[in-house]
Amino acid sequence: MKAPLSRFSCLGCGASHGIDEVLTECPACGGLLEVLHDLGSFGISGREWRDLFDRRRSALPNGETPAYERSGVWRYREHVFPALAQAEIVSKPEGSTNLYRCVELGKELGLTRLFVKHEGENPTLSFKDRGMTVGVSWAHHLGRTDVVCASTGDTSAALASYAAEVPGMRSVVLLPEAKVTGEQLSQALHQGALTLGLATDFDGCMRIVAELARTRPVYLLNSKNPVRIEGQKTIGQEAIHDLGWEVPDWFVVPVGNAGNVSAIGKGIREWLDLGVIGKRPRIAGAQAEAADPFYRSWLTGFAEHVTRTADETDASAIRIGAPVSHPRARREIELSSGLVARVTEAELLEAAALANRHGLDLSQLRRRPRGRRKAPARGVHRKGRDGRRRRDGPRDQVLGVRRSLPREPGSPRESAAEPSRHARGGRRGARRLVARYSFRVRMSISVVEPTSNSERFSSSSCEIRLSET
Repeated sequence: MKAPLSRFSCLGCGASHGIDEVLTECPACGGLLEVLHDLGSFGISGREWRDLFDRRRSALPNGETPAYERSGVWRYREHVFPALAQAEIVSKPEGSTNLYRCVELGKELGLTRLFVKHEGENPTLSFKDRGMTVGVSWAHHLGRTDVVCASTGDTSAALASYAAEVPGMRSVVLLPEAKVTGEQLSQALHQGALTLGLATDFDGCMRIVAELARTRPVYLLNSKNPVRIEGQKTIGQEAIHDLGWEVPDWFVVPVGNAGNVSAIGKGIREWLDLGVIGKRPRIAGAQAEAADPFYRSWLTGFAEHVTRTADETDASAIRIGAPVSHPRARREIELSSGLVARVTEAELLEAAALANRHGLDLSQLRRRPRGRRKAPARGVHRKGRDGRRRRDGPRDQVLGVRRSLPREPGSPRESAAEPSRHARGGRRGARRLVARYSFRVRMSISVVEPTSNSERFSSSSCEIRLSET
């Protein structure tokens, strides 16, 4: 019997598990899993892979071309998830985002060549679509009908959107109350997601949703699920393809749950092993000072695995005090001889203004809700001006990954507990949703239920029962 192309492997205990097992963590030790592919079994050289991907990229689509053929993720499908049949792919399509050459901004930062990968050009306005196309496709393959995530906004939008493409699939999202804009909330509601606003932060939502996945028949689609990492690794792979297979010296990436550092590093390692590329770029992670556990761990040489309670920050999408993908991201930083930067709130604002002046359209600051993605821009800024963090010479290239498009800010009413008028309209399109979960949450909790007006429960121990109707 031919050996399977893919398997799960635990980063903690090293145990292997079959790829068709419904797993999001190691059943033996509870550790993080990763997906390993036997890509060498294809018997294709690095040059042949490049030629194949070039042909797919240059092919002209027509009205009958399937969405996955136009996707910047599934262009590399043999490397993304070879165990998945093409007929099972759920695609919008995603990826194929622009890579912008920022000449004048690079000059101001003292960088010879600076590029920005604009991940806000994905269907739901963030890079999360790259991971979600793989995650929802695999959930569909496994026959899972209920998918769930914790979110600071963008993951919920992506999950709801992709799950809505699959007949009979239902999505549930847990959000930190009053930390998500009305626009992000409305995306999940409009597309039928059961949306729960919890009186906790993202880390609290993540703990609850992880417990749900362990004890209920729901499929977790946060980046803790290694399947999602396989889609997000195409950010770096596509950027290298954008550059005509020239590898930049650095990738600069914001760090929240640390999924993108993990994913980009994994994709680079796979392409090095296959001979698709011949050089390893270094990876720099950028964190806000108010939510900097990964930076603090890096300062210790990763001798300590630091967690903390994240404070308020303008970069609320990375306001995470316990990054789930810490072990994966640590490995990629160490293997690439990378670094982690920490920036203040003032530096975030300065970097956003600088990027705007050079046409990157990070939005006017007055329009920015608490929490758009300014950390990576400042990370580039710092690295360019710190001689210890630069490679001198004409080949010094930095590629920054911009997470998402700016969104309209929410008023105090535009929260998970009190959605805006625009967000409330989403319930009408979601009334067909039925849920069959029962779980106990020991905290104050607010619920936005598609089948009724928003109800608020405030008790030290309240039970939510959502039954089939």
